[in-house]
Amino acid sequence: MITSAVVSHRIRVTAGLILGLFLAALEATVVATAMPRVIRELGGVQLYSLPFALYLLMATVSGPIWGRASDLYGRRRLYLAAVLIFLLGSALSGAARSMGMLIATRTLQGLGGGGLQTLTFTLVGELYPLRERARVQGWISGVWGLSALVGPLIGGLIVDHFSWRWVFYLNLPFGIAALLLVGRGVPERAGHEAPRIDLSGAALFTLGAGALIYGLELESPGALIVAALALILFVFVERGQELPLLPFPALRRPFAFRGFLGNLLGGMAFFGMTAYIPFFAQVARGQSATVGGLLLSPMTVGWTVSSVLAARWLPRWGPRPMARWGPLAMMGGFGLWALAWRAPLPVLALAGLIVGAGMGTVMLALLVCAQEEAPREVLGVVTAMLLFARNIGGSMGAAAMGAALGPALAAGGEVLLNAFWRVPALALVLAIGILLIGRGVPDLPASETPEISEPIEVRAVE
Repeated sequence: MITSAVVSHRIRVTAGLILGLFLAALEATVVATAMPRVIRELGGVQLYSLPFALYLLMATVSGPIWGRASDLYGRRRLYLAAVLIFLLGSALSGAARSMGMLIATRTLQGLGGGGLQTLTFTLVGELYPLRERARVQGWISGVWGLSALVGPLIGGLIVDHFSWRWVFYLNLPFGIAALLLVGRGVPERAGHEAPRIDLSGAALFTLGAGALIYGLELESPGALIVAALALILFVFVERGQELPLLPFPALRRPFAFRGFLGNLLGGMAFFGMTAYIPFFAQVARGQSATVGGLLLSPMTVGWTVSSVLAARWLPRWGPRPMARWGPLAMMGGFGLWALAWRAPLPVLALAGLIVGAGMGTVMLALLVCAQEEAPREVLGVVTAMLLFARNIGGSMGAAAMGAALGPALAAGGEVLLNAFWRVPALALVLAIGILLIGRGVPDLPASETPEISEPIEVRAVE
């Protein structure tokens, strides 16, 4: 029986996790608004993109390492370490006196942000039974959409009325609050008494994944070759490790593997398309940058709202219908885009809303199934690899859709307008792949939760 004290602690832990993740997700968008003012004060216009590009790169690459480390050393201590690194990076970023220092401290901040993102989803998967987990995961998934919507607005308000440095300093009080809420509400249960993480594997994975993202984003063949060599060597090294960074048998479990593939294809379709919508609106349709941003908003709103609603429906209906309805909605939205790319912008906004609704629904279902199947000793790395697949899929999707546009991308105008249907058409094909994956998702009715899942009781840590 759950007592009122346990309920109170769960509310505090949930609030702390949501707050911490919101800060990490917000930092991916809020800084872009402040960068013109930063450049004016610190100089270094040629380095304009690096402060937020390196934050995203480090957050993505470090996620699996944080997840595996939490399996070995315990979730609570790793979460607290991630928060402290994030806050240290925030404080140093706010105090930066040169662009070089800002780039370095933003990289440090991204390292902490990667831990916050991965360990938040992992802690929810471990601490809550299926019924409550689905609801909490839904709210947490909605945080991403909310941060994308309010990030530029918050950044603009801070820069206009205060100093750009407060974009970073404001993280401190809220981060400390998350630190206290989670630190006092989560018990520590390490997986092994004296584990030693695979440092050689971590170094190779970081090099390979970082080079892969860099090569995809900048279309650098040299970086892609480095990525391929590093990742191949990483696989060979991992096979000889007693405690590998990525335990491949765990990732080959049916629903972990489906979740990885589904997140990879979902990231390719959703984020690949979002990379080109503002360009389409401005260069092909002759609209303003504001209109291009507004055309993206329905996709974000759809993801946010559907995550929250799917979290309420999943305990009643199970994840199977969610894993099928979501891809069908994505197919409908992408199909409408592909057929009506010349239609009025409100029609395209509606198509984006449908895509976002489908994305939020299927991603939640895949995450819940993968976490329900994973043993506790690999829960962190399984969760991290799903999030990593979604992020790396975005880079792969942007590269693939850029290749689909070909010369039309540089030509712009009517040439780009005539060719743009290829982008949603490719996304539609990827959504069909997600549907095929979703057909294998099982039903996990709430009535079976006690037999399926043995969550850790959330209690105060004295």
